Amino acid sequence: MNFDLPAALRELRSRTRQFIAEQVAPLENDPRAAGHHGPSEDLRRELVARARNAGLLTPHASVEMGGLGLDHRAKAVVFEEAGYSRLGPTAMNIHAPDEGNIHLMEVVATPAQKERWLRPQVEGRTRSCFAMTEPDGAGSDPAMLSTTAVRDGDGYVINGRKWFITGADGADYAIVMARMEDGSATMFLTDMDKPGIRLERNMQTMDSCFTGGHGVLVFENLRVGGDDVLGRIGQGFRYAQVRLAPARLTHCMRWLGQARRAHDIAVDYARKRHAFGKPLAEHEGVGFMLADNEIDLHTARMHIWHTAWLLDRGEKANFESSRAKVTCSEAEWRVVDRCVQILGGQGVTGETAVMRIFTDMRAFRIYDGPNEVHRWSMARKIAARTAPVTE
Repeated sequence: MNFDLPAALRELRSRTRQFIAEQVAPLENDPRAAGHHGPSEDLRRELVARARNAGLLTPHASVEMGGLGLDHRAKAVVFEEAGYSRLGPTAMNIHAPDEGNIHLMEVVATPAQKERWLRPQVEGRTRSCFAMTEPDGAGSDPAMLSTTAVRDGDGYVINGRKWFITGADGADYAIVMARMEDGSATMFLTDMDKPGIRLERNMQTMDSCFTGGHGVLVFENLRVGGDDVLGRIGQGFRYAQVRLAPARLTHCMRWLGQARRAHDIAVDYARKRHAFGKPLAEHEGVGFMLADNEIDLHTARMHIWHTAWLLDRGEKANFESSRAKVTCSEAEWRVVDRCVQILGGQGVTGETAVMRIFTDMRAFRIYDGPNEVHRWSMARKIAARTAPVTE
């Protein structure tokens, strides 16, 4: 693996960093960014317009669809820069769940589906949600899926209840996972304003950085056409892996940017703040925390870059993406937690961005599968490896 970045990628990183610093971060204290369920739609549209003018909108989408066609390695670099501000992913249209849905649609959707749903999304005009998780069923274990899809003429009727559906409030379309009569799973596309879809409520959560928050959706005799099947009937679980492995990694990238932001704030504070006759940074306890932050940030970045490299080589990298998800979510969390400690009273107030990063990031150890599930999955794969023959 070559750690040298091409000149074009270095230039893109620089442009992204400047855009976030000058066009995005100043809006973090905008009242439209202060809601419990993420930035308002009005603010999202303003941010998207700024990214479009800067030539940085939806960079991971294909050039054919209007993006920059970034590979996974380039995404690792650009997404970290975007994540430096909690509004950066929203501005550049690389926030969850839309980023993962865009990737899935590029791989699986038909040309007609791409024109109907994907292209407007890549252009930043629409949002989407991914409806899989259920209150008493699918989540960490997708096999527990209970939402049903029954054949009805040339279409299907969907019934079920989903929750923790990120971005549901205000989404224009949804990808819905449902169980077929034979027990297999299938993904369906549907406009969110169709009869049979109801947003029951928005859930109160620790994080407040995702546009549209996290909603509870009810499907009551939702009718979708046969041409609204995403991919092939019965292949829903396989397509979920197409989406989830890269999406785990992009979460790591974006949150790495947030952790780096918290660390930069803590370093600046430790240099300026004096206690017991010298700057905090010169006290061994604080200095060790700053050093440990650098170790964790670099460790997380190397896991991201290595897994991105494998994906770019065409490997599935399911094991490595699980490993990266666990490592990054815990390492980046440790960084932010230390930053709160270094900042003291300021770390538990809104005087800096660190408190908000702290409350937003805690759920990362649960999103895209709890770390315990990833460890369990890794352990099974480790145990299944062919043991070397010993004399």
